[in-house]
Amino acid sequence: MSTDARVVLITGTSSGIGLAASVAAAQAGWHVVATMRDTAKSGALTAAAQAAGVAERVEVRRLDVTDPASVASCLAEVLDAHGRLDAVVNNAGAGVVGTVERAGTEIFRTAMEVNFFGVVELTGAAMPHLRETGGRVVTVTSVGGVVGQPFNEAYCAAKFAAEGFLESLAPVTASVGVRVCVVEPGAVASEFVASQGLDIPALVAAAGPYGPALASYAARTQAAFAGAQSAADAAATIVTALDAAEPPFRLQTSETARSFVATKLADLDGAAVQKMTSAWVGR
Repeated sequence: MSTDARVVLITGTSSGIGLAASVAAAQAGWHVVATMRDTAKSGALTAAAQAAGVAERVEVRRLDVTDPASVASCLAEVLDAHGRLDAVVNNAGAGVVGTVERAGTEIFRTAMEVNFFGVVELTGAAMPHLRETGGRVVTVTSVGGVVGQPFNEAYCAAKFAAEGFLESLAPVTASVGVRVCVVEPGAVASEFVASQGLDIPALVAAAGPYGPALASYAARTQAAFAGAQSAADAAATIVTALDAAEPPFRLQTSETARSFVATKLADLDGAAVQKMTSAWVGR
């Protein structure tokens, strides 16, 4: 069954930005293939799509971006059902808090699998189909993909890697008609943070000599998220990236995010970022 509507595949849609982006894209006229690792968690998305009157334009499919077979299977299903793929939104992600001496290297491998290799896997597999439609790849990275943040070493490393990959890829795919851009949220009020299940007192107690710095960082971060933008606001930027005739490579989702990223992009020797983030850990 083919469709005349533009088809976008969005990852990580069971909650947060992915859920909001799925609804917003459907409202903008896209046919949305909303994917998640566990489709049993699709209830919130289904309810939101129904409430918005776009349930007929949102379909749920299973996809684990860390599993190449799952990626291939999902893409085959989409092409078989719709005959086309016009865009991919890489949104699935995993956060992790810790520092390398205390947490070890496994958290880095875990963060890389979802936040970096998952993006690479799906983007590469989708590219032949996106070339056929002159489509685009929109990837939700983070301000943490530009500014390294204390106790987010693994997460920021993976997001930095994703941004480096995509920044390098963008002119290559543009030569064959596929636009690539990144969307950088700051603090967003979503289930992404809650889903990490962080026990801050336990983390501080386990941090050894880094305990005071982690306690200071946690207090600062909790304050930042108290003023977070909504997932719907962040999702609006994703739809802009999907619909714009000539989208920029890099888009931030709020003025706060723009200001934060600007500090790094103008910081040739790194002193400004180090001054800013050192204050977060009580230095």
